Amino acid sequence: MDAMDRKILAELQQDGRLTITELAARVQLSVSPCHRRLRDLEARGAIRSYRAVVDPGALGLNFETLVFATLRWEAPDTVTAFEEAVSAIPHVIQAQRLFGEPDYLLRVATTDLAAFQQLYDQQLARLPGVQRLTSTLVMKRVVEDRPLPG
Repeated sequence: MDAMDRKILAELQQDGRLTITELAARVQLSVSPCHRRLRDLEARGAIRSYRAVVDPGALGLNFETLVFATLRWEAPDTVTAFEEAVSAIPHVIQAQRLFGEPDYLLRVATTDLAAFQQLYDQQLARLPGVQRLTSTLVMKRVVEDRPLPG
């Protein structure tokens, strides 16, 4: 990946809706070479997808919680079962496996505390292999959806 590819990626991270003409102008390339580079970045997987970033509040999801999960390692398939179950819960908007303890960090978005409590009691606490869950409320998002550094 060269400097021009990095420029293209930086521009698209700021605005994924740029036309190829706008993108080419911003990175100071003609349209054809810019288009070839863009298709190559997509083919190599450097660009995984294009999507809209939606404000959770617009959907009434004004309550965000970080849930730390520690698992009991009782069976070889504990991780797989946990990850499959977590992936099936729509309100878990991000899940990361961690080194050390806790084992997972889940980012959960709900409408309010009552909705989170219901989700916690009915789904999160019943996830396969869970030994302990610890939650903390997100008070304010300081850095969010920042473009990756080039």
